[in-house]
Amino acid sequence: MKTDERVCSDLDAALTDLRGVGFRLDSIYPADDPHTATLSRGGEIVRLTTRPGNAMPAGMPPFDPEFVLTRAGPEGGRGRAGMLYRDLIPGRLGGRYIASHITTSEGGPVADWVHYHRIALQVIAVRKGWVRVVYEDQGEPFVLNAGDLVLQPPGIRHRVLESSEALEVVEISAPALHETIADHELQLPNARGDGQRKFGGQRFLRHVAAQAPWTSIHGAEVQETGLGEATSHLGEARFVRLCQGQAIDLPPSEGELVFGFVMEGSGRLLCEQEVGLSAADAFVIPPGDPWGLRAEAGGLTVLHVTTALLG
Repeated sequence: MKTDERVCSDLDAALTDLRGVGFRLDSIYPADDPHTATLSRGGEIVRLTTRPGNAMPAGMPPFDPEFVLTRAGPEGGRGRAGMLYRDLIPGRLGGRYIASHITTSEGGPVADWVHYHRIALQVIAVRKGWVRVVYEDQGEPFVLNAGDLVLQPPGIRHRVLESSEALEVVEISAPALHETIADHELQLPNARGDGQRKFGGQRFLRHVAAQAPWTSIHGAEVQETGLGEATSHLGEARFVRLCQGQAIDLPPSEGELVFGFVMEGSGRLLCEQEVGLSAADAFVIPPGDPWGLRAEAGGLTVLHVTTALLG
């Protein structure tokens, strides 16, 4: 079936025009700054883009490690479904990873639809507020609150339904550039419930902060999420909490990504270039580099995500 490619200057306006004459959105990318979308109507397919020639790359991009420190800043740019995305890894580590601080400007229903992603790994943690979501084979819609985390396995259908005012979430995905693909047939919630189903070799994970214990380790408290087991140890995620004056040394990574996001508090990042950390700052440590954290007044809580070699 032939695709009609159309170059436009305003993707949102062009999407609105085509939807107005009966086209439906089939895919869009990237989520943080959409520039390309595919729509269909019967036997017609239209590819809209503001960046002609910018096609999806084949396969996983090579990993290009570097030290990254991204300071808290103003709201990000407008992304998919009206959400605001702040880029936490501007260089994308060679295109391998993207991390976004996502916020909503208003509470209420979210203009989302049932969709899935072609990804190797995707983790979402709530920093502030709440969001109601629904996932394929995971039962009725549920609410994620501050400190909760989900693993979205490759290909799992899902939808964001509504959120509180001032919602803030952190999303980490690989590869950095990936499609959001609509599923026009599946209705969520669906009747089937299978918490052990594998999607692309991974199991859906919902970490509920209020139900998870904190464990003392190396001068800090750690709340594990179970991400390692759910991904067959492709990724790990935990929350690290330190009281004022406490410090923790972390071993060098033998994998790829070492990502941290300050959920709350302030402190110091102890690495080759020691730096201060404040709420909503993010950092990446290159593999093989030792590092640590020290809390200042008020304590420090950090989301810590690592990955193995993605191949």
